[in-house]
Amino acid sequence: MKAFGTLLAVFFISFSMNSQEFKFEKESINYGKINKGSNGERVFVFTNIGDAPLIIKNIQSSCGCTVPEKPEKPIMPGEKGEIKVSYNTSIIGGFSKQITILSNAKMSRKLLKIRGYVEKKALLEKEKSMLLNN
Repeated sequence: MKAFGTLLAVFFISFSMNSQEFKFEKESINYGKINKGSNGERVFVFTNIGDAPLIIKNIQSSCGCTVPEKPEKPIMPGEKGEIKVSYNTSIIGGFSKQITILSNAKMSRKLLKIRGYVEKKALLEKEKSMLLNN
């Protein structure tokens, strides 16, 4: 009888742990064309649409040039949460990166994407005229 009770308790715990869901306002952020050295921080906003606290266990990026920051506290049902992502804008050229979120949601693995193009800063008019006059 104890074994049946234990099995039943494990079943209910595992079911309740998987009743969380979250919905993102955007699952992809396009930086567009940005200047080298500009602010590379963006924020993904999501809502816990489940009926239990949502716990973000870990967040991984596809390279070291992208640094995600996870919420430290559980997100309660109906509440909004944020995942901050910083891209290293000192790297010139196009980029397309993935951020993998591991959580206690029904779908425990979720992918987010960022993309854009970092270009050299355009010369200021004063710098252009100085170059042309020399």
